[in-house]
Amino acid sequence: MHKTIGILGGMSPESTVAYYEYITRTYTERFGDYAYPEVLIYSVSFQPYVDWPKDDRWDLVAEGLGQAARALEAAGADFILIATNTMHIVFDEVKDSVNVPMLSLLDAVGRVIEHRTMDTVGLLGTAFTMEKTFYHDALAERGIKVLVPGPEDRERVNHVIYDELVAGEIRDDSREAFARIIHKLSERGAQGVILGCTEIPLLVSEEAVGLPLFDTTTIHAEAALRYAVEG
Repeated sequence: MHKTIGILGGMSPESTVAYYEYITRTYTERFGDYAYPEVLIYSVSFQPYVDWPKDDRWDLVAEGLGQAARALEAAGADFILIATNTMHIVFDEVKDSVNVPMLSLLDAVGRVIEHRTMDTVGLLGTAFTMEKTFYHDALAERGIKVLVPGPEDRERVNHVIYDELVAGEIRDDSREAFARIIHKLSERGAQGVILGCTEIPLLVSEEAVGLPLFDTTTIHAEAALRYAVEG
């Protein structure tokens, strides 16, 4: 029997769907049947998780996600993943609130970059993801330096994520802006770029920007599938 996957989602719906589709469809493509792992999804109401960080109430974020994680555990999840980058700021607090394992997106991404033998990468994500140090700290333990865009570009990236991508809106001008920002990171020495928000892959591709991109949604979902099937 495969392990039951608990997805802590809703931040946003697009990313949660991407996780679910990757796990189920990739399993069938890989193994040729439909015996993919059972998946439990707790989709939170997103608005508090937009408001609380703005007020720097990460204690409320941790408390809310901890309650959701415990609900997944009670429902039968054998392990849990948070289907978003930014909320990994409180990963340790949420992990401590449950008795089942939690699969860290940062660990999964770090292993992939390490395997590619890169020592400098760019990071795109919400303002919190780019400006807080949780990504920098996690990857520094693997000897990987993280570069982020300048202030104006960070503001543009954050705007596109919250006001467009989260709502399912894909704009050509935003696609071009992201390509320019990625090019600037490359000029500063980035050997690849982490798409540190689970919606960004909807907007950019390696073929379009000519630089390795680390799709954190795919990387994290793949780690969850492997853990569920292989242990």
